Amino acid sequence: MNGYTQLTIEQRYQIDGMTKEGFSQTEISGELKVHKSTISRELKRNIGQRSWRPKQVHDTAKARRLACKNAL
Repeated sequence: MNGYTQLTIEQRYQIDGMTKEGFSQTEISGELKVHKSTISRELKRNIGQRSWRPKQVHDTAKARRLACKNAL
């Protein structure tokens, strides 16, 4: 009963670009067709040591998912 899909690396690069261009989280969520809380959670939860970086974030998220008890 998995009711969600994780963000792709392409979506994370879009988030990065749109954030740098000054788009709001609501505007980004509309463009990516995901809930605005997904964008908010992504930007808060997956921040790296120096900033939010799409490649680093994606690798961390993949590792977290593989370590999960219910990994697919």
